[in-house]
Amino acid sequence: MEGVMMRAPSRMAIAVRRYDGQIIVRDQQLSSLKDRHSIFKLPVIRGVVTFAETLVVGIRSLMASAEMYGDPSVVQEYKPSRVERFVADKTGKKVEDVMTWFALLLAIGLAIALFVVAPAVLTGLLRQWIAHRVMLGLIEGSIRLAVFIGYIVLVTRIKDIQRVFQYHGAEHKVIHCYEHGEELSIENARKYSTLHPRCGTAFLLVVMVVSIVMFSALGWNNMIARILVKLLLLPLVAGVSYEIIKWAGRTSWPGVKFVMFPGLMLQKLTTREPDDDQLEVAMKAFMQAAGLTDKGAQDAAEGDGNIKEGAKDFRVS
Repeated sequence: MEGVMMRAPSRMAIAVRRYDGQIIVRDQQLSSLKDRHSIFKLPVIRGVVTFAETLVVGIRSLMASAEMYGDPSVVQEYKPSRVERFVADKTGKKVEDVMTWFALLLAIGLAIALFVVAPAVLTGLLRQWIAHRVMLGLIEGSIRLAVFIGYIVLVTRIKDIQRVFQYHGAEHKVIHCYEHGEELSIENARKYSTLHPRCGTAFLLVVMVVSIVMFSALGWNNMIARILVKLLLLPLVAGVSYEIIKWAGRTSWPGVKFVMFPGLMLQKLTTREPDDDQLEVAMKAFMQAAGLTDKGAQDAAEGDGNIKEGAKDFRVS
């Protein structure tokens, strides 16, 4: 909300432009299951862990941004409900943590209903005319993809979401500027594209494609069993998709541009051209997450290869 969250491997920062125009920044150290248990660093498994942790960090960042924005009318919208206070009292957990989990469960539930259950039910209506399960799987996947794109198109009509997508574009421009070894300045960042190959939008599209391939092999005899199996396979889908994105970000294979092109084009819906104020916010978040001062950013631009290489580890959302 009127800000940007940047996440480095062990640190994250949120920069928000308050309702009075002031930019405030918060940062915190991050710890991951991957750092504590080596098994979570294995391919595919690390993707599942990263995806789950990103969901939690994202929800918490949204709530933090509302508080940082400072407008009492906005903060009021994020006050805990009676149920959340009750659960917090009974469990001894912080009410903020309970709110995070409630919001996360609600988001996951809506996503499952919209992108898993609805396409399966709609495709099931065609079984009396189409018997081939792979063909049905492809139709189901196409419906899911259409729902996904339609959802994005609809939310772009919301004024607040348009602001979010402008900040999204600002985030990408700042990352591009840093990766190209230029001094971090509004003027330098302004000239770069709002599209980025490691964007979460591209990741979601890869998830859609991978799920179409995996789910097309499932049977249609029992709709409830099919939906349950698909839910069980979702962590595997996320893990495989993560590995594809990770490979795409590091490989020099020329064909990777063709593979990632649809994801880049989809970002034309989820990013907007930011203004200079939004670029400034994104830059503040990046520098704080990277542990850079203005001098540090200048040194990086002058050729510190290790620092520039580290930009590849930033989570671009």
